[in-house]
Amino acid sequence: MLAKLMSLLLLGIVRFLTGSQARWYGCPPKAEQRIYFANHQSHADMVLIWAALPEELRSITRPIAAKDYWTKTPFRQWITTAVFNAVYVDRQATPARPAAVEPPPGTPALPETETASAGGPDPAPEAPPRPPTPEELRAALPEGDPLAPLVKALESGDSIVIFPEGTRGHGEEPQPFKSGLYKLAQMFPQVVLVPAWINNVQRVMPKGEVVPVPILCSVTFGAPIELAPDEDRRPFLDRARRAVIALREV
Repeated sequence: MLAKLMSLLLLGIVRFLTGSQARWYGCPPKAEQRIYFANHQSHADMVLIWAALPEELRSITRPIAAKDYWTKTPFRQWITTAVFNAVYVDRQATPARPAAVEPPPGTPALPETETASAGGPDPAPEAPPRPPTPEELRAALPEGDPLAPLVKALESGDSIVIFPEGTRGHGEEPQPFKSGLYKLAQMFPQVVLVPAWINNVQRVMPKGEVVPVPILCSVTFGAPIELAPDEDRRPFLDRARRAVIALREV
């Protein structure tokens, strides 16, 4: 009950200060599993997207929250878990590298090349390696990987909100996207990828200020994109970034 009351109070405050306008330009609000990815300019980005979503989508959409910032005080931790149902991401975590597998002692070394015996058949050509399935990619993810909490949220059927820059930007355009969005698209090809542009939120709480400034803000949601077959990481991430930037002029 307390979390519900706080949710209504916070929703009213955010909408009073920012207007929290949601503009569905490229897709309608729909209760399907999605990954919303947006530009990142402020810690308030998470709050603004949460407030912009319709109630039926807020209940199934979990924003990511930087663990080092949002757990600094008991109140921050309570509000991110009880009200936002956020997914904590440890920005200091480093993925564990799998140890190399050594062959058992006494195992004969394999020859580098294998030739056909005289008069015998030529060796059969090796088949190209099969790309790993989404399930295999998820199973191979180390437990300490920063993406692990997001993978668990998606496996449970939730939608999530992520900021592929990884850290807040201060320019007019987002910084180059990091690889997390690409990896999630590989692991969950059935999840809809929706770009979003957050406008003006950095002016609501300028750096170093304590009291928020009422400024009209908006979140524009664009047309979904897909990871094309055999598309490499950087071309996909650049295309996803362009999809976010294009919404700035809508």
